[in-house]
Amino acid sequence: MRVLAIESSCDETAVAVLDEVRGLLAHALHSQIDLHRVYGGVVPELASRDHLRRLVPLVRTALAEAGSTAADIDGIAYTAGPGLIGALLTGAALARSLAYAWGVPAVDVHHLEGHLLAPLLEPDPPAFPHVALLVSGGHTMLVEVRGIGDYQVLGETRDDAAGEAFDKTAKLLGLPYPGGPELARLASAGHEGAYAFPRPMLDRPGLEFSFSGLKTAVSRVVKDPLFDPARRADVAHGVESAIVGTLAAKALRALEATGLDTLVVAGGVGANRRLRATLEEAVTRRGGRVHFPRIEFCTDNAAMIAVAGLARLRAGERAPLAIEARAQWPLATLAPPSASAAYREGST
Repeated sequence: MRVLAIESSCDETAVAVLDEVRGLLAHALHSQIDLHRVYGGVVPELASRDHLRRLVPLVRTALAEAGSTAADIDGIAYTAGPGLIGALLTGAALARSLAYAWGVPAVDVHHLEGHLLAPLLEPDPPAFPHVALLVSGGHTMLVEVRGIGDYQVLGETRDDAAGEAFDKTAKLLGLPYPGGPELARLASAGHEGAYAFPRPMLDRPGLEFSFSGLKTAVSRVVKDPLFDPARRADVAHGVESAIVGTLAAKALRALEATGLDTLVVAGGVGANRRLRATLEEAVTRRGGRVHFPRIEFCTDNAAMIAVAGLARLRAGERAPLAIEARAQWPLATLAPPSASAAYREGST
C-alpha cells in the first residue's frame, strides 16, 4: 500500500507519503512557531486558519516529492485526536474529502499512537514488547507497548506534562516561545548544583509524575527581589536537571517493573539532548537498549501518522464517512488493528 498521511493536531501542518515496500517517500511540514510567538503560545483559532491555508499546498508538495499522483495512493490516514478540535477538524475534513474523491479508504489515527510508532521509521526499529516514555507538551506517560494497538499505560502525570513544565519555567525566565528548546540552550551555560529544584514523587513507589510544583519553585526564585538575572542560566540548568532526572528515574523503574530491557523515547521532549544522553547511559549500564526517533520525528509530523495508518489500513480498518475528531481520546481505548477492523464500520 501507499498511504498519504495528514497531521494537524496543534501548530504543525504536515503531510507524508509512505510506501509499504519503498518506505517514506515524502515528508512535508510547515511550523507555525513564528505565527504564535508574538502571543507566547498557541492560539487555537489562528492555528486552525493557518492549517486551512497550508494543507492543500503541502499535499501537492508531498505528492510531487514522492513522485506520485492521486492514482498511486491506496489509502489516507489522518490525525483525529487528541488535540485542538478546530485544528484536527481541518485535517480530518481534507482527508475524508480526498478519500471520497479518490475512491480510497481513510483511517483516523490516534496522535499518541503515532508518536509511539515513530521509531519504526528508523533503520533499526525496536522490537515488541518494550517500554515507551512518551513526553511532550501535553503528555507525559510510561507505556508498555506489546504491539501495534496493544498498549498498557503504566503511569502518567497528575498535572503538568514535562514539556509544559519546560515551557512554563522558560516563560518565568523571560525566554521566547517555544520555551523548551530555549531553556535547554540557556541551561548549557549553567552550573551543576547551583539550584536544586524538587523532583516530586521520586520518594515514593509508582510510575506517576507531577511537575506542577516545579513551576512554583522556580517562580519563588526568580521573583525574589534579591535574584540576580545573571544567574538565569543556573536556574535553567537546575530546571532541566530536575525534569531529566525525574524522567530517567521513572523510566528505569518502569523497565524494572515490567522486566523489559528496551526503552523507546517519543514525543517532542525526546529531542532534548541531555535527556537522550542520560537515558542512553543509564539504560546501557543496566544491559538494555534505548531507541529514539530522529530529531525531526520527535515533534509532531505526518510520517508517524502514516506508520500507524498503514498498519490499520492493511488490517482492513476503515473510518466512517462522517468527519470525526476528538479533543480527548484515551490511549487505553485503542485496540490492535486486526481487532479494531472487526468492530468498526467504514466507507470510502
